[in-house]
Amino acid sequence: MNKNLAIQRLPPVLEIIRRFDLNSRKSLGQNFLLDLNITNRIARIGGDLTQNNIVEIGPGPGGLTRALLDNRAKQVTTVERDTRCAAAIRELALYYPSRLKVFEGDALKIRVQDIAEPPIQIIANLPYNIATPLLLNWLRNLEGITHLVLMFQREVADRLAAKPGTKAYGRLSVITQWLCEVRPVFNLPKTAFIPPPKVISTVIELKPRPNPLAEAQFETLEAVTAAAFGQRRKMLRASLKSLGLNPVKAGINPTRRAEELIPEEFCALARLINT
Repeated sequence: MNKNLAIQRLPPVLEIIRRFDLNSRKSLGQNFLLDLNITNRIARIGGDLTQNNIVEIGPGPGGLTRALLDNRAKQVTTVERDTRCAAAIRELALYYPSRLKVFEGDALKIRVQDIAEPPIQIIANLPYNIATPLLLNWLRNLEGITHLVLMFQREVADRLAAKPGTKAYGRLSVITQWLCEVRPVFNLPKTAFIPPPKVISTVIELKPRPNPLAEAQFETLEAVTAAAFGQRRKMLRASLKSLGLNPVKAGINPTRRAEELIPEEFCALARLINT
């Protein structure tokens, strides 16, 4: 369908919300983003969408979905747990035949590689209550994923991009930066959403690295960072004692604390377990 014709015929998002009775559900972490300027800005962070298959988690009434399609995404595959929103997106698919697919189900139980062909971009206003587990699932298997543009509450986004020595630096910082280049793009005011959330949101761009910063196994690195940051004020010789790790064997001063180490040093500690 011609893009302009589709835009002319599409019912307004507010009408979709009314017709499908899409009152947001706190249990599903729903805050709907309707501002066309913002949704278009998010879609364009992904660059040229014409050669990629986009996966969107939690499309709600479809505000961002429309922006992705209108920015010429090759194909958009949505994953929606709410049956009401899934029905609304299926109606939207009628305006974009062959370019929009709808999967109804729990995104935490779906591998994006099973529903979209590479190259895959994940672009989504993530439900806040599952945003971090979703990201960790994707980081465990980045095969075929070339780009992620995601919205988090600002505190989580700050942790993703945090540098060593800062209060926000922690497990999520290390694992994400080990595998991806991380760039916060812009903050969104609470008033951009219906209903307004209690927190400020941040759009963040993640580009998977061709190779991780250093050799390590994901599960082992998780265990090391969990132990180290679980007692972040303690010296490494104490916080890593439960794992039987001696930081000296990795060339690391045992009197240092977790927040002082760069991701590569955590990888060196993880390799001690696997040798």
